[in-house]
Amino acid sequence: MYRIKMIKRILLFSLTKLGYNMYTSKTKIRVRYSETDMMGYCYYGNYATYFEVARVEAIRQLGFSYKKMEDDGIALPVLEFSIKYFKPAFYDDELTIETTISEIPKARIHFEYKTYNVDGVLLNEAKTTLVFINKKTMKPCSAPTDFVEGLKKHF
Repeated sequence: MYRIKMIKRILLFSLTKLGYNMYTSKTKIRVRYSETDMMGYCYYGNYATYFEVARVEAIRQLGFSYKKMEDDGIALPVLEFSIKYFKPAFYDDELTIETTISEIPKARIHFEYKTYNVDGVLLNEAKTTLVFINKKTMKPCSAPTDFVEGLKKHF
């Protein structure tokens, strides 16, 4: 069983790297002065907020609203967050965050992020996993059917 799961992951990874079976959106964010540290670098903790903005915009670009999901009784708390930094961003840099959903969600949805500066230099890569939660029961639930169907059009 473990071997089959590993083969599936490798295959999904390979297809994703080739641009198949995924949805990708782009969001631009500018580093504000208050978001820099004493070295003039964009403070590392800001990226969690940047990725939230990119995630919400990716959902919006799909034709859905995070706010409407919440109004309909679905919350999406972050379960996992990881990031690897390669280069810093600086005050007033315009960043492009590519947000990718590489698999159809069930009770969890996985986002992958790549942050580039205006010169196209890759600054970091990150991943988040969020869980669809029924706000009444506070328990995991399936992703909304209309969201899944809308996302399937890109796969």
